[in-house]
Amino acid sequence: MKRKKRRSVPKGAPKWMVTYSDLVTLILVFFVLLFSMSQIDAVKFKAIAEAFRSETIFDAMPSIIEEQHPTENMEILKEEEDDDKSEDTTAVDEQDDVSDTVDGIPDQDELDLLLSEVENYLEEHNLNDVISATRSDQGVVLVLQESVLFETGEAEILDPAKPFLNKVNALLADIPNEVRVEGHTDNRPISSYRYPSNWELSGARASSVIRYFLENNDNLDNDRFIATGFGDTRPAASNNNPSGWSENRRVEIVILDASDD
Repeated sequence: MKRKKRRSVPKGAPKWMVTYSDLVTLILVFFVLLFSMSQIDAVKFKAIAEAFRSETIFDAMPSIIEEQHPTENMEILKEEEDDDKSEDTTAVDEQDDVSDTVDGIPDQDELDLLLSEVENYLEEHNLNDVISATRSDQGVVLVLQESVLFETGEAEILDPAKPFLNKVNALLADIPNEVRVEGHTDNRPISSYRYPSNWELSGARASSVIRYFLENNDNLDNDRFIATGFGDTRPAASNNNPSGWSENRRVEIVILDASDD
């Protein structure tokens, strides 16, 4: 019997593997080309790389990026952004606080400062016997006795009173508060060609003080002032003796709180 010849088995990889390898190589080149032409978002790329690296199948593979933990870097970046926002917010708040305390000093502090200035002036010039300065629910009240402001039965301001009025005038220019000037008399009747009664006299004295303020300070607005004549209807003391009469003949300058304007 003749022996059958054995077919020789070709050595190496099958022929179809060559074609397959070429196809895979072409695909790889294609994706490399796309990758080289695209713009990479570094943060997203790091996140994707971390996602792949976190899989158990890639545990033994080294990272292809410099940072070993991209997600941690993202958290750091986020924290830095939050810190920047917090600093910006804080800066804005501080700027608002500064503007509130410098450009818009609370009315309470302004009036307290004005009262302190007036009290110091009265103390330095020994005027506490004829002028008083107090704080009330309405605001700062300055009470000027007739003896320092006017002659009896007159409404023309005397020269000794002008330095104090100038001081008050300068302080009023620094605040926006409204000012009410009140004229008061005792209960003794007056009858003259110019002032037929205490009503006209008290009103004229209040108006005279306001007119002095406006004529000597161009920074004051007319609509800030209110002139009121009370006559003898609001006495500060008894009208039964000379001491009470003297105390009742007065002018009150009321620098109003903003809430009471």
